[in-house]
Amino acid sequence: MISLTAVLGFAAILFGLGLSGILVNRKNIIVVLMSIELLLLSVNTNFVAFSRYYGQVTGQVFVFFILTVAAAEAAIGLAIMVVLYRRSGTIAVDKLDALRG
Repeated sequence: MISLTAVLGFAAILFGLGLSGILVNRKNIIVVLMSIELLLLSVNTNFVAFSRYYGQVTGQVFVFFILTVAAAEAAIGLAIMVVLYRRSGTIAVDKLDALRG
């Protein structure tokens, strides 16, 4: 059986990877979206670990809601990326100024 500490350590590593992906590489929108997904995955791992530790189902229910939001975020983010690529020919974040007012 895997201990709660091991699962929380794994989730902390996932969160650190996602955070470093956002902080280090802000130029590529695909990497930023994948880093956000890693952050959400680490939160889901924590919810499932605590849900199993306390013997309740509420954490697992929250995971379904977070996965729904993550799927919507990925779909909308990819749609925005396709539109920006068609308008400007690049997906580099630092070269995009189409969203400025």
